[in-house]
Amino acid sequence: MRHDFPYARAGQVIGLLGGSFDPAHAGHAMITKEALKRFGLDRVWWLVSPGNPLKTRGPAPLPQRMEHAREVIDDPRVRVTDIEAHIGTRYTARTLRRLKSLYPGVRFVWLMGADNLGQLDRWQEWRWIMDNVPVGVLARPGQRISARTSKAARVYGAARLPSAHSTLLGRCAAPCWCFVNVPMIPLSSSAIRKAGQWHAGSDNTGA
Repeated sequence: MRHDFPYARAGQVIGLLGGSFDPAHAGHAMITKEALKRFGLDRVWWLVSPGNPLKTRGPAPLPQRMEHAREVIDDPRVRVTDIEAHIGTRYTARTLRRLKSLYPGVRFVWLMGADNLGQLDRWQEWRWIMDNVPVGVLARPGQRISARTSKAARVYGAARLPSAHSTLLGRCAAPCWCFVNVPMIPLSSSAIRKAGQWHAGSDNTGA
C-alpha cells in the first residue's frame, strides 16, 4: 500500500542503497553518510531486499533485517524501507522502473561499492540502469584501478563525472556515474555471519 512507501517530493535527490542487509552494520551507515555529503543527496533510502537473486542462500527474515537496520542507522535523512517487497520487484532495473513511475520528478541516484561496479555487467538489464539513473560508486582508497578495468567502466567511460564535481551527480542526466574514495570500516555482513554474531530468527542481532 502506498502509505507504507517512503515520502519524496519532486525535485529531491534520493540516493538508493540496495542489498540484503544481512545484517546491516556500521560500514553501511558510514558509506551512507559519505554518500549524502559527497553526492549532494537530500535523502538516502536503504532498500532492504526480499532476497538477492545472485545468492543461492536465503537471508534472515525480512522483518528481522529491517528492525536491525533501523537500529544501525539513526539519521533523519535516511529511510529504511522494504518497498521492493511491496512492489514485487527483486532486480534493480525493475525496481528503478517502478520507483521512477511512482515518484515522478524525483531524481534517483543508485549507490554501489566498487565491487558491485566490477560485476555490474552480470546484472539484469545493467545497461538500462546506467542509461537511466545516475550511479554513485563508493570505494576504499586503492580500489580505483580495479574499478576502471570493469566492463561497465570501459563501456561508459565517457559518462564518468570527475570526483571533484561529485555533488552534481544527482542533477546530471544519465548516463552519468561518479567514483569517489571514502574511508570505510573493515566490516562485512558475511564476516559477521561467519563469526556467529547474527542468527536468523533469534534475538541476537548484534553487529
